[in-house]
Amino acid sequence: MSTYFVTAIDTDAGKTVVTGLLGRYLKQSGQDVITMKLSQTGCENLSDDIAVHRQLMGMELMEDDINGLTCPYLFRFPASPHLAAAMENVHISEDELVKAIECIQGKYANVLVEGVGGLMVPINEELLVADFIQKHNFPVIVVTSGRLGSINHTLLTLEVLKARNIPVYGIIYNHYPITEVQITADSAKLLRRYLQSYYPHALWGEVPMVHNYSAEELQLELPGWFE
Repeated sequence: MSTYFVTAIDTDAGKTVVTGLLGRYLKQSGQDVITMKLSQTGCENLSDDIAVHRQLMGMELMEDDINGLTCPYLFRFPASPHLAAAMENVHISEDELVKAIECIQGKYANVLVEGVGGLMVPINEELLVADFIQKHNFPVIVVTSGRLGSINHTLLTLEVLKARNIPVYGIIYNHYPITEVQITADSAKLLRRYLQSYYPHALWGEVPMVHNYSAEELQLELPGWFE
């Protein structure tokens, strides 16, 4: 059984699409896999991100999606989880998150847990995303991109992981949004060099710029991943 935590350098870096694509990749490789998300804000009744995961994986929504097991906390206001929860007089319980993950782990061989925002986002008043990952020793997949400013955000993310001794399984370089070719190429080159120096065992993968979630262009090349 393997569980991976998918985080990103910031909000809207592509965690949801990448998590769904990784689930699709594992599924097409013949592996038993499911995705889940700790919490989502800005929605009601059903997690929009879980719906995207299932679309990308070529699956219908499951009972565990509909009953909230794959996304234990949903809030209407689009904000950091701790604030959105407080506005509804709800406390996000670490124990409840762990129980949901353990329940899912009991059903599937591979679990991809999508985080919220970046590493330093507060889940509740006492718990950051990085705290949660560290306490439960999840290997991390970091989603980044070539957009301007991403080098700084990516290296800061990796430095936090290194300082906390959190294992980095790999980095996914997302080619969305469209950026100047020179910036995209240089950012990828620099980040790969950094990985070779400080995380020689971490894997590298890329997501092409896509326009249709069901298109063949979504096929990923991830040599060495999930072996």
